[in-house]
Amino acid sequence: MFTGIVTARGGVQSAEIESGVMRLTVGCPEGYTEGLARGASVAINGVCLTAIEWTQDRISFDVIDESLRRSNLGSLQRGDLVNLERAARFGDEIGGHLLSGHVHTQAELLTVQTNAENVAMQLRVADKWSPYVISKGYIAINGCSLTIGAVDGGDFWLHLIPETLRVTNLSECSVGSQLNVEIDHQTQVIVETVERYLAKR
Repeated sequence: MFTGIVTARGGVQSAEIESGVMRLTVGCPEGYTEGLARGASVAINGVCLTAIEWTQDRISFDVIDESLRRSNLGSLQRGDLVNLERAARFGDEIGGHLLSGHVHTQAELLTVQTNAENVAMQLRVADKWSPYVISKGYIAINGCSLTIGAVDGGDFWLHLIPETLRVTNLSECSVGSQLNVEIDHQTQVIVETVERYLAKR
């Protein structure tokens, strides 16, 4: 379980695919792996992965084909920046919203508007996912818990504060980038319950 509060950025050191499985090694700040145990969960761009090897300043994961297909991890190259979040622990402050680390789809970045330190991004998801994108609702983008702004079908806006841009890799994204999306679970349950109810009437 995660909260969508990205705690660090890491640089991809290697991303090699063999027999459909990627061995992904990501650099991390010194001390980030303190207390990490084999099999521990770490979110990389919002994708829950299992740590298999680590040192003080890097972690390695195996990424299977389903994760590569659904997320932007399959396009990672050496030097790319990714968002890191350790799994939440009982008693931690939940500053964002509860996330599973199971990415549903990707969104295309359509527009970036900058005004002083204010940054607004317009993204688009496929029509299949648009019912779950609700103004003032939650969404996770590359693992970041964010509040949705204006919505027009599958197009929606995000408004980013300087701290989010400083800590995450969203500041590195450009028009055309594909960003991981995890739909808020509560929103998904409500929308699908209403749809089933209306279908039976």
